[in-house]
Amino acid sequence: MAGEPGTVNAMTSSAAIFDLDRTLLAGASGPVISAAMRDVGVLSSGPVPGESALFKLFNLVGENRLSMRMAREGARFAKGWERDAVREAGRRAAPILAAEVQPYALATIAEHRDAGRPVVMATTTPFDVIEPLAEILGMDGVVATRYGVQKDGTYDGTIDGEFVWGPGKLRAVRSWAGANGVVVSQSWAYSDSWYDLPLLDAVAKPTAVNPDPRLRAMAVALRWPITHFTAPQGVPRFGGIEPQTVAIPFLRPELFPYARFDIRGTDRIPARGPAIIVANHRSYFDPVAMALTTAKAGRPVRSLGKKEVVDAPLVGALVRAAGVIRVDRASGSDEPLRAAVTALRAGDMVSLMPQGTIPRGRAFFDPELKGRWGAARLAALSGAPVIPVGIWGTEKVWPRSSRLPDVLNLTDPPDIRVRVGHAVDLDLIDPDEDTRSIMAAIADLLPAEARRQHDPSPEELARTLPPGYESDPNAELDRRPGTD
Repeated sequence: MAGEPGTVNAMTSSAAIFDLDRTLLAGASGPVISAAMRDVGVLSSGPVPGESALFKLFNLVGENRLSMRMAREGARFAKGWERDAVREAGRRAAPILAAEVQPYALATIAEHRDAGRPVVMATTTPFDVIEPLAEILGMDGVVATRYGVQKDGTYDGTIDGEFVWGPGKLRAVRSWAGANGVVVSQSWAYSDSWYDLPLLDAVAKPTAVNPDPRLRAMAVALRWPITHFTAPQGVPRFGGIEPQTVAIPFLRPELFPYARFDIRGTDRIPARGPAIIVANHRSYFDPVAMALTTAKAGRPVRSLGKKEVVDAPLVGALVRAAGVIRVDRASGSDEPLRAAVTALRAGDMVSLMPQGTIPRGRAFFDPELKGRWGAARLAALSGAPVIPVGIWGTEKVWPRSSRLPDVLNLTDPPDIRVRVGHAVDLDLIDPDEDTRSIMAAIADLLPAEARRQHDPSPEELARTLPPGYESDPNAELDRRPGTD
């Protein structure tokens, strides 16, 4: 694997192959590379006529034959350049480009690595200038256009091997794969471009990332996944912005005049980076309280939601657009956990309610909160901080006994109290112990009355039970932390 970053296990049968521009990156790498070329003196200090317009067009619509013809002519234009100077430009550009790699691209790369799959960059961009970026990203291979080099270390004006574009990219990938024990037909590939159809069609798992119009149409026709690496798969984007980001400034308590909100401590929610937000569960109205809390912190959040809500005809479309992670509690699948880890690796916040469901009957009044392992497992897998949130009073707006919230109480709306705490100190070893620590931290944020034993009246008990509930209202009293 001379000249390639990383090493590939001889027993490997599949790889994950990523395009660069408009795939790993939101747009073109060209402006950063051109600036680095000028810094090292390879290019003149002045801008190349039409360069800026060409990059803007590429960012808007993707590859086109004109831009690729110019890229092919790049070898001739580079004749006489010192290869070492170009490599130095690549080293200077690499950390800047690495910082621009999209968050869910990094998370997807990590998932493939966890699965033992080598990760490969396949790009038209010249090898010498892009190899340093591949090294920073920990790529196992680079398939890129190589320029011919003369004995004196300058480029000779030719392309050495394939021009890595269209059918040439597939041939170059197959050549790399054959040398490294990889079967292309068993591999994954990610690209934005219609011109990468030969490669996408050759792999087992193609994904259209930020696709140009023709690739989008083809992906829809062939039922290929379509995604943007700025958000989880399935979250729509309009003008490059996901709906949740647009909604945050408008998500205010004034939208809910039938409740009075007292939300404090949002400054304890990290301004950036991964975080796990956990809260107690008292009402179907809790997600509203959580949404207002995270919106006040100014951050989008990926919530875990039960499948009954995510699959609902109208509400489901809205929550899916917000990036809610679907949870099928009956399946026992780890898929929601993996999706949450991916979101955290991408630097997102994830919110969940460790109780899993609203406690029924006397368990609703138990001062000891009991939770499931999900938050503790997420923390152990991701290393993200766990931020506790205590919610109180939401059951007065929407008790479990009601199918709908009380939206008519406008003259004397009930008080909703939300408190955000400091990150919970966890050992990340014992999920039972960490779960108890998480639930205790949430309980500490509730008012004093929540921590006192309370003997509920029959009317209070009735409000904690779903309509038509016929099982034992005391059944949940003995519920233990964990997976049950």
